Amino acid sequence: MLVAAAVCPCPPLLVPEVAAGAAPEMHAARAACTDALGVLAAARPDVLVVVGPAERSGRGWHPQGTPGTFRGFGVEVDVRLGPAPDTASERELPPSLAVGAWLLERTGWVDAPIEGLGVGEPLEPERCIEAGREIGARAGRVALLVMGDASACRTLKAPGYLDERAAPFDAEVARALGAADVAAVKALDVELAQELKASGRAPWQVLAGAAENAGLSGSLLYDDAPYGVGYLVATWS
Repeated sequence: MLVAAAVCPCPPLLVPEVAAGAAPEMHAARAACTDALGVLAAARPDVLVVVGPAERSGRGWHPQGTPGTFRGFGVEVDVRLGPAPDTASERELPPSLAVGAWLLERTGWVDAPIEGLGVGEPLEPERCIEAGREIGARAGRVALLVMGDASACRTLKAPGYLDERAAPFDAEVARALGAADVAAVKALDVELAQELKASGRAPWQVLAGAAENAGLSGSLLYDDAPYGVGYLVATWS
């Protein structure tokens, strides 16, 4: 059963070496992520699943110890999803899970086995929810670290340019995640999320499936758009 979840944004800019001179602008987001991961550790889960958006090559399950890197962003920073196992993974973490792995390394590992799940952003809500149900139905205490960004259309300089629908969409997502409103997260509009370049929609709906009947309460720790992209941090416990 799901006992706790942390929702964090997944821009590589969270990694100070990637952000370089802009690193201070993400300080508050990093601090909120640290607090959120503390909630996961306090829940003492038997397993931690890190869920995030992924392109085709990164979709599916990634076992503990799968490596990730930020060398594609011009910095020599490598990460690993939990302690290395006896056998090496043949795949590399998608960027969202690499950011999750970096957060876990930065804050100290949750003392539990760790797995990663890369989710395709176009995945239908029903399939996202079903994947979450399967995770939530595992025996023992399950925790989720859910990576994903809200809209990328909040300002003229945002990656998706300015879209007047972005702020209301992000506000509803922030409300739903802050309230652990499972029904509202399930109901997020797939087409609108895609048009607003919200990479977190599918991972959030995996969370909603896992949280069914778990009776968790939510708390919103961070809600801002420093680069015209909505970044949210929330906990469910």
